[in-house]
Amino acid sequence: MYSKLRDQMKTKRHYPALKTLEHLEHTYLPQVSHYRFCKVMVDNIPKLREEIKDVSMSDLKDFLESIRKHSDKIGETAMKQGNDPYVAEDLVCPREEAQQQRNLDNIIFQQPRIGSKRKPKKDAYTIFDTEIGSTSPKSEQDSGILDVEDEEDDEEVPGAQDLVDFSPVYRCLHIYSVLGARETFENYYRKQRRKQARLVLQPPSNMHETLDGYRKYFNQIVGFFVVEDHILHTTQGLVNRAYIDELWEMALSKTIAALRTHSSYCSDPNLVLDLKNLIVLFADTLQVYGFPVNQLFDMLLEIRDQYSETLLKKWSGIFRNILDSDNYSPIPVTSEEIYKKVVGQFPFQDTELEKQPFPKKFPFSEFVPKVYNQIKEFIYACLKFSEDLHLSSTEVDDMIRKSTNLLLTRTLSSSLQNVIKRKNIGLTELVQIIINTTHLEKSCKYLEEFITNITNVLPETVHTTKLYGTTTFKDARHAAEEEIYTNLNQKIDQFLQLADYDWMTGDLGNKASDYLVDLIAFLRSTFAVFTHLPGKVAQTACMSACKHLATSLMQLLLEAEVRQLTLGALQQFNLDVRECEQFARSGPVPGFQEDTLQLAFIDLRQLLDLFLQWDWSTYLADYGQPTCKYLRVNPVTALTLLEKMKDTSRKNNMFAQFRKNERDKQKLIDTVAKQLRGLISSHHS
Repeated sequence: MYSKLRDQMKTKRHYPALKTLEHLEHTYLPQVSHYRFCKVMVDNIPKLREEIKDVSMSDLKDFLESIRKHSDKIGETAMKQGNDPYVAEDLVCPREEAQQQRNLDNIIFQQPRIGSKRKPKKDAYTIFDTEIGSTSPKSEQDSGILDVEDEEDDEEVPGAQDLVDFSPVYRCLHIYSVLGARETFENYYRKQRRKQARLVLQPPSNMHETLDGYRKYFNQIVGFFVVEDHILHTTQGLVNRAYIDELWEMALSKTIAALRTHSSYCSDPNLVLDLKNLIVLFADTLQVYGFPVNQLFDMLLEIRDQYSETLLKKWSGIFRNILDSDNYSPIPVTSEEIYKKVVGQFPFQDTELEKQPFPKKFPFSEFVPKVYNQIKEFIYACLKFSEDLHLSSTEVDDMIRKSTNLLLTRTLSSSLQNVIKRKNIGLTELVQIIINTTHLEKSCKYLEEFITNITNVLPETVHTTKLYGTTTFKDARHAAEEEIYTNLNQKIDQFLQLADYDWMTGDLGNKASDYLVDLIAFLRSTFAVFTHLPGKVAQTACMSACKHLATSLMQLLLEAEVRQLTLGALQQFNLDVRECEQFARSGPVPGFQEDTLQLAFIDLRQLLDLFLQWDWSTYLADYGQPTCKYLRVNPVTALTLLEKMKDTSRKNNMFAQFRKNERDKQKLIDTVAKQLRGLISSHHS
């Protein structure tokens, strides 16, 4: 018996050796206690017992080191199949062999390599080898997880049972229990596993860079808890539910904190989406093992906001490229095929255009169907994140609508405003932008329908978020309109800078100034393009241009640098104003009533008529009357201009022979000026 004991110790069959030791100590040695060799054996038994205890603890340490090393492989295996509840039940609660056998096809971990003659092991259908106290050489000698790498000389592909051999734990637990030191063993095991848990939960610093970084992190955590769950179900009290719950609470808080930090670094929406799918798989796998994962799904809603932000950044670039590459010209259509293609991309109906022969043009440019389709692509991208989050259709609908509103009101709106505010933007482009945004605004109802068809939530549902697309496109259109008015005024100013009046000329001109003829020609060609503009944009632009031109001409006449001017200069100026009035009368933009556009020049007209007809008696007599002929002439303006006309005769050869008449005229000017000052002072008092 003693020889058998030494042999068992030599071959590391420690648990059977402990049993042999008990038999030897309590059954056989007492029968031969009177022999001297028995005393040697009896004295040696405590040493053997301590040796068994030390060796089994050494095996346990090897097991713990190995389980730490391979926890990611265990987790990977569990993640691949552990989210199937029926499979998971087999993984955590080993069944009778017959019941396991029934589900072989579903629970196989490793399939034979294609073209290989290897066969899967018949019993390789659960993650763990749950044999307790086995006396086979393999289970006796294995101290942890076997290496599962394929080797060319293997006859079989390693199966699931090859991942973990728990026999060192079971043997050590039994040995310590028999030796009355179970509590010491339990405390040691739990303390070591807590340390390992902290190591597992520490994410690598570059985890956020690739999906593999996250995957390895999750695999290790899953592997850790799958092992603990198995220990819970296959040992009596080595770990308990309270201990596992405590570990899981710590793991959950650390995992969520790590994911919050690392996901915030991510700028690629595809990586965020892949991460979400990985977190869902991680949560579903652990839920199968009985771990509460609601907090993980709550955190996914936070990551959804991060995903939305990365999408908005991506689409900001997409919109910028579309708007930058557009030619801002109506889309030409040369065939029915092209026509149908465009209509298929963008909801547009126009019976008049349909009837027209080819070639013809859509009113909008390329960016309209492109932007419309990218909004739809964005909606699809939003929908991808909501999958598998266990959300109601109403919540999904709300999520998509809110994200789409951000896309419209922030991203697209900003892109459109940037184009509109560009320094080199032309009037033709601005006109096209107005036409384009009008059509996009009309398409918003189709986007509403598109979302409804995806989520099956009717727009009439209570609390349904409305799309703000109409607001976005209206704002862009108004900005483009304002930019047109500003742009036109700047162009007018550029022409006016070319004005070169000789304010002291004595010559009477017979035609309008060249700069003004060119300016009017520019306005005519510009307003010809405006015929496609919606609403009253063209009329407002035309009226705005005429008013700005009239105001600028008035400032030109009254500016302080022009200290003196002659009647000849005033007559030349009058010819230019007549050219402007002729333009206003010609109806450059349809829709104005009678002489509405001419009224823009009424102040100039009355002022010039007063001076050229020298009709001061009428002006002074009727001033203040509502029917006054020169109602729009301010006495301050009249006085300013009158002061400029003093003493010009000496420099004017034309009036050289009328010196006496000129002196009389100077007196008249002084008299009129005096009366104007009187009018001004009485008006202010």
